[in-house]
Order: sequence, then structure tokens, then C-alpha cells
Amino acid sequence: MDNHVPSDTDLLDLARQFDQQALAQIYDTYSPGLYRYSMRRLSDQDVAEDCVAETFSRFLQALKARRGPESFLQAFLYRIAHNWIVDHYRRAPQQPQELTEEHPDENSDPVKDAGHHMQQERLRKAIRELTPDQQQVISLKYLEGWENEDIARSLMKPVGAVKSLQHRALASLEKMLDREEIL
Repeated sequence: MDNHVPSDTDLLDLARQFDQQALAQIYDTYSPGLYRYSMRRLSDQDVAEDCVAETFSRFLQALKARRGPESFLQAFLYRIAHNWIVDHYRRAPQQPQELTEEHPDENSDPVKDAGHHMQQERLRKAIRELTPDQQQVISLKYLEGWENEDIARSLMKPVGAVKSLQHRALASLEKMLDREEIL
């Protein structure tokens, strides 16, 4: 029995032939990370699941049209997901957050929990005000733990441009959050 784990390049070669095992392995490998990324950006389980499904649908369409990636499959998939999320926010009007009746554990501090939730919501709102490229750099760098080289491949930009986007994004976030504290 062959225990050879195919590389991304091998998987892509097989995926271009619509090999079911290769496509399943690609999905199994990348869908959990794409879902986490989508959830962090969208804060809605159903919409994040739609994003992942559409990401793989667009990947298959690209393969069928012979336009799929030659390498860096992960970067290609995240770029599809990112573009879908940007389009989603352009299409959808801003929805008010629903209040849910949660039952915290007995040891939690409701004031501290509310403060933490408010801080997270302020940060999410501030991130949504960044440019799409800045949003993606911040999400991939700090939420997904990607290295600058991987982000550069995903955005198809030089590493220096990624560092610049990161610097400008962090400076913008700091200004937005400081400004909000003053108000």
C-alpha cells in the first residue's frame, strides 16, 4: 500500500483531471481553514458555510475552464474566499446584531463578558473599514497565522507590499479605535 502524501502540485495535476480522491483531499485539507477564515470575517455560520461552498464551486469552475492555479493552491483558494466575502459585504446591507439569550456559566462575570464582546465588535467594525487588501493581510497574518511570503502569494504582491499594507492597516486600526474611545 502506498502511503505517499501527494504535494499540492500533484493534487492540482490530479484535480485538473477531476480525480475524485484528489478533489476530496483538497476539500478535506483546506475547508476547515477556509471556514475559520470566513467565520472571522463574516461572524455568521450559515454565510461562512456558503462562502466555503462557493469557494470550492469557483475552484471547480476555474479547473473546468483550465484557469486554475499552477501552484500555491492554498493562496488561490483563500483569494477566492476573500473576493466572495468582499462581494458579500458589497451586496448585503449592514444588518443589526441580534441579541441572543445566552446562558453563561456560573463563574463568568457578565460585565467583563459584555466588555469583551463589545471590544471584539469594535475591532470587527474597524477591520471592515480597512481596504479589502488590508483586511485580508490582517486576517491572514493575525487570525490565520500566515507568514508574509504566503500572504504575498495569495495577494499576488511582493512581500514588501504586504509589509506596507500590514503597517498601514495597523496604523489605521489604531487611529479608528483611539478615535472611538474619545467619542
